[in-house]
Amino acid sequence: MSQVFHKIEKKIIDELKIESKLTPEKLEKLTKLSPDQVRRGIEWLKLKKLTIVDETKNVNFSLGKNGLESLRDGLPERRLLDLIKKGPMKISDLQKQLGSVFGPAMGLAKKNNWVESLGNEIFLKNYPVSISGEKTLKQIGKDNVPETKIDKNDLTSLLKRPDFLVENIVKTKEISLTKTFTKSFTIDAVLIAGAIDVEAQVPEVYVARTHPLKDTIDEIREIFVTLGFTEIFGNITQPSFWNFDALFTPQDHPARELQDTFYLDGISSKKIGTSEQIRNVSKSHKKGWRYSWDINEAKRMVLRTHTTCVTIKHLADNKPDEARVFSLGRVFRNEKVSYKHLVEFNQIEGVVVGRNANLRNLMGIQREFYHRIGITKIKFWPTFFPYTEPSLQTMVYNERLGKWVELFGMGIFRPEVTKPLGINKPVLAWGGGIERIAMLKYGLDDVREFYNNNLSWLRSATKCQ
Repeated sequence: MSQVFHKIEKKIIDELKIESKLTPEKLEKLTKLSPDQVRRGIEWLKLKKLTIVDETKNVNFSLGKNGLESLRDGLPERRLLDLIKKGPMKISDLQKQLGSVFGPAMGLAKKNNWVESLGNEIFLKNYPVSISGEKTLKQIGKDNVPETKIDKNDLTSLLKRPDFLVENIVKTKEISLTKTFTKSFTIDAVLIAGAIDVEAQVPEVYVARTHPLKDTIDEIREIFVTLGFTEIFGNITQPSFWNFDALFTPQDHPARELQDTFYLDGISSKKIGTSEQIRNVSKSHKKGWRYSWDINEAKRMVLRTHTTCVTIKHLADNKPDEARVFSLGRVFRNEKVSYKHLVEFNQIEGVVVGRNANLRNLMGIQREFYHRIGITKIKFWPTFFPYTEPSLQTMVYNERLGKWVELFGMGIFRPEVTKPLGINKPVLAWGGGIERIAMLKYGLDDVREFYNNNLSWLRSATKCQ
């Protein structure tokens, strides 16, 4: 069998006949071709189905700025525990010694029941032998260590902390000839002067199309509109009052720390709500959380961490007896970017208000939504969310992975959320990330693929899933 080849292809074929697998970099040296010529030749041969391109991706980790500091001085929570190991200390003294890491350290220490506070002093309750993340810090040290050599569970705890780890992705390619080529072609038949292959493939033309993630967003919007819901809109920057306080999130909650939330530096909202709304929310916090509520903290501007701030403000301002509304848009979380987390993503969130609205209604709405988007295996698990009670987690079955995965959270707004804002009817609420649904629809394991601008995948992704 014979076929016409360009001189670039001929040079690549000659080298691959000598050595069965070569990287593009090695082909450059052996063929004396430029990087662009090698890339072009590989693509030509790949289109003719005469070469195989094997791509591998290896992930290495090194320590970031905060990781190196913790390697030297210890994790913030370990430093806190060491300070009070010999006896209780005043909060003000601990803040002076620990500086900006006092808040995160204190939050983790309380969460793990290592310390307790009495008055303005912190006491040691339990001193852990090891803390999640310490093993990984020692394993990596000042090196660049492959992910496979690091304890996965211990690594995960550090991935959630900003500037602790630096992820280094190393991609390699190896080019080889297909079996079809080695069996059907001989080196003498590669070049045939003046021959024309009338069976050669014509150039592919790709028409313009919308991004698969945008398709998913549009589909979700259309489903809720056809179910009788109205879309509402709000700013991506919000006062902490609507993002946190109105949802009964205490002002010392770890989610409000810099490590979880993006604050607008030096910017405060001049008007956060009506005087009645502010007064009632303040009373709710004082009664429920037993602390002195600070209006200046409520005025701090944030990049919204969810779209619930849009719907709760809509309900507070309009106080409807009945309503079906949803909000869809970008939200922001100060998280370590990974295969399942982004610092900026899309969220759908909605509420139903009605005199007789109940949890069964909410489960029915969710089932109908999932069925319309093509997900049939669904179940609900009891869980905890700060501003709903009772609360449920939606679980859907991923056929490809063969396991149940978490999607939307939902529940009924607590009285501490609704009553201070003058909302007297039950409010059913739910919300979740749109990228997770899109990953299920398009069979992806890494959420970053939606933003990598990989033209090969974008062109091959099926329009209708």
